[in-house]
Amino acid sequence: MTPAMSDSFDLGEPPQPAKTPAQTGDVAYRVLARKYRPQTFSELIGQDAMVQTLGNAIKRDRLAHAFLMTGVRGVGKTSTARLIAKALNCIGPDGQGGPTIDPCGVCEPCRAIAEGRHIDVIEMDAASHTGVDDVREIIDASRYSAVTARFKIYIIDEVHMLSKNAFNALLKTLEEPPPHVKFLFATTEVNKVPVTVLSRCQRFDLRRISAEQLAKHFAWVSTEEGVVADPEALMLIARAAEGSARDGLSILDQAIAHAGLEGGGVTADAVRQMLGLSDRGAVRDLLTLILAGDGAGALAAMRRQYDYGVDPLSVLRSLLETVHGITLTKVGTPPDAAQPAEERAAREEWAASLGYPALHRLWQLFLKGHDEVAKAALPIEAAEMALLRAIYASTLPDPGELARQIASGAAPAAAPSLPTPASQPAPVATAPEPTGPILPPTFEALVDLLDEQGGLAIAARLRHGARIVSYAPPEFALSGSRPVSADTLAELNTLLKTVTRTAWKVSIVDAPGEPTLKEQADSAEEANRLKYWDSPLVRAAREAFPDTRMENWPGQRSNA
Repeated sequence: MTPAMSDSFDLGEPPQPAKTPAQTGDVAYRVLARKYRPQTFSELIGQDAMVQTLGNAIKRDRLAHAFLMTGVRGVGKTSTARLIAKALNCIGPDGQGGPTIDPCGVCEPCRAIAEGRHIDVIEMDAASHTGVDDVREIIDASRYSAVTARFKIYIIDEVHMLSKNAFNALLKTLEEPPPHVKFLFATTEVNKVPVTVLSRCQRFDLRRISAEQLAKHFAWVSTEEGVVADPEALMLIARAAEGSARDGLSILDQAIAHAGLEGGGVTADAVRQMLGLSDRGAVRDLLTLILAGDGAGALAAMRRQYDYGVDPLSVLRSLLETVHGITLTKVGTPPDAAQPAEERAAREEWAASLGYPALHRLWQLFLKGHDEVAKAALPIEAAEMALLRAIYASTLPDPGELARQIASGAAPAAAPSLPTPASQPAPVATAPEPTGPILPPTFEALVDLLDEQGGLAIAARLRHGARIVSYAPPEFALSGSRPVSADTLAELNTLLKTVTRTAWKVSIVDAPGEPTLKEQADSAEEANRLKYWDSPLVRAAREAFPDTRMENWPGQRSNA
């Protein structure tokens, strides 16, 4: 069980308004995001690596003079800065302690910092103090020793908001501050902090808090508040928080207030309604209609959710999450323990019936639809068009199958020339070993033979660089437009005699010659591509999907 948390900091906050008749108890209500702000490092969830680093630095007395905490909103940047201030100035219950990763919370410095009244811990919001004059005040005050604390600490929140001149004014003091001064910076946009400042700070990147950790934390908070909350509801809140503990606690606060009005606990349905999330069962039904190609049914299902107050963007996002979950199931990722059994069963069924190309196509279509809905002047209409596009695409074969269908359309003309079993050559094992010279009928066949018989390097050089002028086995002439070294000719002659069991005459003549085998293959490949690209079936696909492009078409040769 997580230890109980005390009230949070009130640094720089205005006095609480007078208690109204609706309020009960001795203290005005404090929102959960403030009430359950961590007061010790053990209560800081999801940042174990940073806590360990700080602990080791304190134990070994290797404390930096400036720290920079960065990360998305609500992961604990400012809370961490305040905890560091307590850790550095704690003197223990007996007044004899030193810096520690586990501040006691009962000594005068700990209590004063927690209550926001410590004279040597100065917190500044850089968003409202951006100028060089504000920084000059810090520089001037930093020359004086701390009044009662071990260290004078400056906490500057959203430090990236400082002006360029303010940063430049701070550089010298930041690099060589007095020994009694520590700077603690927090920012959500570290890319806006000058490199010269970053190089003078010990940087900690606070991670997003996982949904599982947030849901566990929210369950403990609900218990502390005496509220019954469904695990599924807490997981919905955790996912909606997107890694931010503060955002999640604010949503939980709202959900508890909603539950109070409804006369029950925090339920998943209530949270979905409150957040405008689409019901998972409705999303499964919608995806089933899309995959079945039922346009009228899918549009009706979409309109029902819209009438219930569900944001169309939320529906597209839920479809994306479902497709992503199906894909993870297909690759064998362990299922989410908090996932309902019916959701898990549906994803397993879809994973077994859908291939990777279909899932990839659905992901791309829903992602494009999500972007369109987010920017559309008519969101519901844009969402319906996105669904219809996905339904139309679900009836089309994937690109690989499409290419195979095109290729199979040309196959019947060549089918009669295919050898029948009766005309197949005898097995190699029983065929008589050839004894005479081997004279391939074409230069390309000769190069292929050299390649098959182990002359990979020579064959590659001939295929990419040799321009044939004449070919009459056992001799041929190459164009001198691409010089061939004497060593290569000698090696080629030796290989030809070994492979074909006869001596060849290879000459170099002053003539342009034919294109190289590689150039011929590229030209044939381009012609083949254009043939498929202009076929009726592909033309129809291009008209339906203007961004279509063909890759790995039949007959394409690798350039590797």
